Amino acid sequence: MMAGALCVALLTCTGAFAQVPPADPASPTEAVPEKMTFLPYGETIKLEAAKKVAAAAVAEATKRGWWMCVAVVSPSGDLVYFEKMDGCAYASIDISQHKARAAARFRRPTLVFERLLAKGAFFSYLPTLGDAFTASRGGNPLVVDGKIIGAVGASNGTGSQDDVISLAGAAALK
Repeated sequence: MMAGALCVALLTCTGAFAQVPPADPASPTEAVPEKMTFLPYGETIKLEAAKKVAAAAVAEATKRGWWMCVAVVSPSGDLVYFEKMDGCAYASIDISQHKARAAARFRRPTLVFERLLAKGAFFSYLPTLGDAFTASRGGNPLVVDGKIIGAVGASNGTGSQDDVISLAGAAALK
């Protein structure tokens, strides 16, 4: 009777084993890309260009009736320029800077991390990438001549609103 109960328990629990995440892409059994796919860093964004990015972001927020905090950082993630619209939440001051810093240091929009975390447990390592990590959209690299010169981050709205504003700022350099 005991052996039968053990067999039933083992058979009903095997479904848990089927949910093991896929193999590590860095393992020798997986394909390894031949080339790096990141954009290179360029010279640090200058103050006037940073002001232009922030002005475009604030103009878009104003047009939509939103209040935003907008941060522009260098490629290393250091703050170059910051603007806080009236009515912006105090928490959004740090969040906008954090989003910009993550986009610059990781050389990709923060939306990428948000989408990867949504894919499940295989990407649960992402929050361990350091203090620059954030998985909240609204941070975007600033690219000129194929090189990252900094990043812009926006905060105070929903994630999609923050992303619209930071993308409007980034578009000012095109």
